[in-house]
Amino acid sequence: MNTLTHLDASSTARMVDIGSKAETARLAVAEGFIRIAPEALAAIEAGNAPKGDVLGTARIAGIMAAKRTGELIPLCHPLALDAVSIDFAIEPEGIRAVATASLTGKTGVEMEALAAVSLALLTIYDMAKAIDKGMVIEQVRLIAKRGGKSGDWTRSDAG
Repeated sequence: MNTLTHLDASSTARMVDIGSKAETARLAVAEGFIRIAPEALAAIEAGNAPKGDVLGTARIAGIMAAKRTGELIPLCHPLALDAVSIDFAIEPEGIRAVATASLTGKTGVEMEALAAVSLALLTIYDMAKAIDKGMVIEQVRLIAKRGGKSGDWTRSDAG
């Protein structure tokens, strides 16, 4: 039977003890999409949105989010990340963000990659909302992970 790892014997929430786990190289990739009106997308692409460099600011926000995930998500371990990157692709209907987080450690970095991509997309929304309040953030998901006891995993529908 599969037990819930974040509950103790009396069903009280707890942080999982990773003290005895071996350190391994770990990596996680997450992505998300923000649907944006053509006028706002053009302003972002041209670099003349009202609040300035949207993608540069969103990249920094995403990296900061990954670094602070342990403070934001209850029961998440604070991690000493080796690297975090955020890449953007402008598509006809919006912007795709891809976040990659990695470390050598005792627990995975999936939450850090997901937090990074989520905050990057929220920052895009914040910086472009003066032009388009109807933006939609969607498809935030884990694409792949490497390392750890459960091994490697890739979304079957990842393109």
